[in-house]
Amino acid sequence: MEIVGYARVSTQGQKLDFQLDALKKAGCTIIFEEKVSGIKLRPELDRALSYLREGDVLVIWKLDRLARSLKELISIIDMLNKRNIAFKSISDGIDTNSALGRCQFGIFASLAEYEREILIERTREGLKAARERGKLGGRPSGLSKEARKKAKAAKDLYLSGGYTADGICRLLNIGSKATLYRYLKFEGVSLKKKL
Repeated sequence: MEIVGYARVSTQGQKLDFQLDALKKAGCTIIFEEKVSGIKLRPELDRALSYLREGDVLVIWKLDRLARSLKELISIIDMLNKRNIAFKSISDGIDTNSALGRCQFGIFASLAEYEREILIERTREGLKAARERGKLGGRPSGLSKEARKKAKAAKDLYLSGGYTADGICRLLNIGSKATLYRYLKFEGVSLKKKL
């Protein structure tokens, strides 16, 4: 069994000293250190998770050092549990080696599931209320004002007969032929053949 630590601060200017001291005091024999925002890729966390073996313990100073959200935290801990790796958060007093620690995580998982279900329920209620008011969800149909201008110009160029699809796209800064054809269709132009 190996006790593995993971320490993270959000910026290069911040120091890891406090976390490192706490992790060493907790008995960590190896510590993966990261200076990166929680919303970016965390290669040292990935290395730590790959390094861990069955029977090991992952130790962190505080829960927010490990995950961006409760959902991600639950996912990581669940993955560790499936691999028979224990988890310990020093500041939060959580240790999945104990019955209380496992219970705490069960509560966190239940809260995360509840939060997800509430969000789904609110979304459904909002969509239902919008439909009852005659509004449809999703992207508005039709074209934006800017796109309508381009569609009219594309129609004029197409009907002049002097331009290829690529030429019209270049002239009007239209991203693709598919978009050009959609614009022409919007303007009521029936394409006998693709340009």
